[in-house]
Amino acid sequence: MKIGVVDIDTSHPQNWIPIERTLGHDVAGLWDGGSVHPPEYVRQFAADHGIPRVFESLEEMAGEVDCAIIHSCDWDTHVDKARPFVEAGKAVLIDKPMAGRLSHINQLKTWIRQGARITGGSSLRFCYETRDWLGQPESARGVPHTVVCGCGVDEFNYGIHAYAMLSGILGPGIARVRHLGAGVQRRIEVTWNKGAKGFLVIGKAETWLPFYAAIITERSITQYQADSSRLYAALLEAVLPYLAGETPTAPVGVDALFEPELCALAARRSWLHGDACTSLADLNDDDAYDGPAFAREYRKARYPDL
Repeated sequence: MKIGVVDIDTSHPQNWIPIERTLGHDVAGLWDGGSVHPPEYVRQFAADHGIPRVFESLEEMAGEVDCAIIHSCDWDTHVDKARPFVEAGKAVLIDKPMAGRLSHINQLKTWIRQGARITGGSSLRFCYETRDWLGQPESARGVPHTVVCGCGVDEFNYGIHAYAMLSGILGPGIARVRHLGAGVQRRIEVTWNKGAKGFLVIGKAETWLPFYAAIITERSITQYQADSSRLYAALLEAVLPYLAGETPTAPVGVDALFEPELCALAARRSWLHGDACTSLADLNDDDAYDGPAFAREYRKARYPDL
C-alpha cells in the first residue's frame, strides 16, 4: 500500500515507519495538524525519515494514498481525521486509544458495518506472548478463569494497553466493570458474560512499569511481561494485511475491537459513581476522556516554553 501518516504527535510514527517498509509498504507522505509540534519539526521529520511529501490537507492526502495511519494524541479528533479517507474508500488504522467517547465509537462502528476497512487500537492486544500462550492446545494450558493485567503512567492513553492486553487474552464479551478503589494505582474488576474475571491495575505510579499479565486456568498459572521492543511489529503484522485487502476478515470483529475503550469508559463511570457496577450498555456521551486536555499536556511536556 501507499501509506499516509496523519499526525506525528507521539514516538509511534518514527518507530512504525521502518516496520511498515519492511512489510512491503510505501510511506507516501504525511500531514500534521500541529497539536504538538511546530511546522519546522514536521518538515525535518519528513526529511529525516525519507518521506517524499508533506500534504497540505487530509483531503489531498486521501486522493493519493491507499491507507491512512492516524497517530493523533488527541483521540477526540480521530473520527474527523478518518472521515476523508473513509469517504474516499481508503483504509484507516487508528492508533490507541481509538476514541474516548461513545458517539465516536459508534460512528467508527457504523463505518465498519457499511464496509469501511478500519482497525487499530493498542498493540498489546496482539503481543507475541499472548499469541504464544493462546497457541498452545487448550487441553494443556486450560481455559482462563481469572486474569490480572497492568501497566503504569496514566488511566487512558497508556492504561488502554492493559485493557487491550486483557481483551486479547479473554476475547470479547465484557458484561460489567467495577472500580475497586484507588491505592497506589487504580484497581478494576472486569466480568465477562462467560463468567471469567479480569483485574486491571492501571494509572500513575512512581516509575514506569512494564506491561504484564498473570493467567490462571484450571490447569496452569502463567505469568509474563510483554517485550516492548516487539510490540509494534506484532500489531502491524496483524492488521496491515487486512487493511491492504490481502485478507478478507478483520483481525478483530467490530464489537470486540472497541471493547478496551468501552471498558475504560465504564471504569471511569464506575469510579465517578461511587465504584458502582457498570455495564457497557450504561454508557453515554457524558462518559468521556478529554482528548484536547491530554494533547495540551502532551505538548507542554514536549515544549514547555511554547
